[in-house]
Formats: sequence, C-alpha cells, structure tokens
Amino acid sequence: MSRILPMASSIRPSLTSLRFSGASSAYVACRKLTIPHVGTVIPQKHSFGLKASKLLRSGVNNIGVRASGNMAQASTTTEENVLDFVKQDKRRMLHVVYRVGDIDRTIKFYSECLGMKLLRKRDIPEERYTNAFLGYGPEDSHFVIELTYNYGVDKYDIGSGFGHFGIAVEDVTKTVELVRAKGGKVTREPGPVKGGKTVIAFVEDPDGYKFELLERGPTPEPLCQVMLRVGDLDRAIKFYEKAYGMELLRTRDNPEYKYTIAMMGYGPEDKSSVVELTYNYGVTEYDKGNAYAQIAIGTDDVYKTAEAIKLCGGKITREPGPLPGISTKITACLDPDGWKTVFVDNIDFLKELEE
Repeated sequence: MSRILPMASSIRPSLTSLRFSGASSAYVACRKLTIPHVGTVIPQKHSFGLKASKLLRSGVNNIGVRASGNMAQASTTTEENVLDFVKQDKRRMLHVVYRVGDIDRTIKFYSECLGMKLLRKRDIPEERYTNAFLGYGPEDSHFVIELTYNYGVDKYDIGSGFGHFGIAVEDVTKTVELVRAKGGKVTREPGPVKGGKTVIAFVEDPDGYKFELLERGPTPEPLCQVMLRVGDLDRAIKFYEKAYGMELLRTRDNPEYKYTIAMMGYGPEDKSSVVELTYNYGVTEYDKGNAYAQIAIGTDDVYKTAEAIKLCGGKITREPGPLPGISTKITACLDPDGWKTVFVDNIDFLKELEE
C-alpha cells in the first residue's frame, strides 16, 4: 500500500483552527492558513559601491573589499542558477488535496456524475483518517484528486478564497442532466460563458465544492482547472512564474463584472491542468476556511525548489528533505496569498506508486 501524501489525523471540531496530529509529513495541512505579509517579490541586493571605492582609495582592507565583491558575485550567480533551474525543471501538477465529510458519498458522486475512477483508497485507523485518490487516468501521468476524511468530522468551511475545480466534458448539457438525476445541485445552467462562446455550467458536490463543467473536445486531462482567488494578480503571476516555473497562458479582464483572471500552468489548457488565479477588484484578502488544503507538484530537486521559493518571497513551511520513515523528499510553502503548495521529488513519487 502506498504511503504517499498522508493527510493527518485527529481533529477537534470545536477549535476554530483545526489541528491535525500524528503524521509529520508536510503533506499534512496542519492549521488554517493565514495570509503572510509579503514585501518585494525578489530580495534586493546590497550595494557595495560607495564603501568599496573609499576603501580602495585609502588602501585599507583592499583584500577584504575584493572578497566582499567576490561573495556578492557568487551570491548573484547562485540566484541566477536557482531561477534557471526552475525554468528547466521537469514539473507537473500531481494532485489537489481537500477534505470531505463523507468519503464514500463523495466517491460515489464523482464516479457516477463526473466520470472519475477510484484509483486507490487507504484507511489509517491509528491516525484516524482515510484517503481516496480519484481521477481520469493513472497518477503517474494525470492530475488527480486526493480526498481526505478525518474520523468524526462531517463538515468543513470552504471559505471565500477557494473558487472551483474545472472538468472538461464533451457534452455539458448531458453531464448536467446526469448530475441532476443523481440528486446533485446545479448552480448554473448550461450556456455560453459571459463574453465568450465556450459552453459551461456549474454544479456542486455533496460538500459544497463547486465544479465548472467546460464543453471541450477529447482531452488527455479532463481534470483541467483549480481556481483560487488572490489579492494582487500581478504579484501572484510573477511568483508563480519565477518560483513555480509556470507559464502565463493567458489573462482576461472583465471590467463589467469587476474581476480579472490569469491562467497559469506547465502546458496548454486543452492538454494539461492549470491554476486559474482570480482577482476581484478591490479585494485583497480572503477567508480560506479549513476545507481546501493544497496542490502537489512534482520536481527534480526539492532543495533547489525551496531556494527559489525563498528568493521569490514565498514562505517555506516545511524545509526540503525526506519524510520521516520513508525516503520521499518534499518541501512545502505558502505563496504570497497564503495558498499552500507541496513539491515532491519526481523519482521518489514514482517509487511510492510502485509500492
């Protein structure tokens, strides 16, 4: 049985900041995320010019000045190397993690209404939680969903920051009819997106998570979007480009409805999963609730990944290294808006799938 991504355990529902105990993995969403204060995106370098020129003129500590200059140059080289690594790194969105109140009910809804397959399920009674992985293809090549059920907790607060998941389907109307027939909630009837031609609809799963159904031809990645709201879109785009190595695929401003979106990802929207960042005019912070947890991304080097995140103003919440008891190397961080991401070593991830 694979030991990937344990979401941890015992929760005291009476606490406003739900606490998970047991597993020490960075995959564990430990507490309700808060939004950290983030200053400049890239740390400014120190200037040595004036002090160095004075020392050179006086002939004092000439060697020390040269050493300082060399150190500054080395630091710059390291930063360039790290950010260049991000551009060359083989990254892929692995899965998205969130909590549900009845895992069997959710599995049934996703299987019967959204056409997903249950890839694997594991129960960890000593930690009092159960995981289930669902998607449209194997985990070694597809973006999938990881559901977490914590014993005794049947409801979570989704908050206002999380937006929706996107599912590409060939016939939105038929999918909506199926969802309705199975007792699902339809919150937006099929029709063209405002200001465009793509046919969409919105439905909700039993826990209240929203799914946008997008009418699209056959695609290798039907689980195609995760939408998150951010307080500064330009800042978020720069961070996802530099720290996460994602490409800005497109932006769309909707002044009539007072919002702007940016699609970020590791490949084109019709063939890979993307993160949809949404900025609502004038809104800088959101309540993230305690339901949505994180996205996991594969990387060839968690250590260099952590360095890049720090250089770009992100906050490391778990230093890079192997998980206790297993060899899988990970690192976890928060983006400038407080959204959590876990980076997983690519080779270690594939080894765990083989167990």
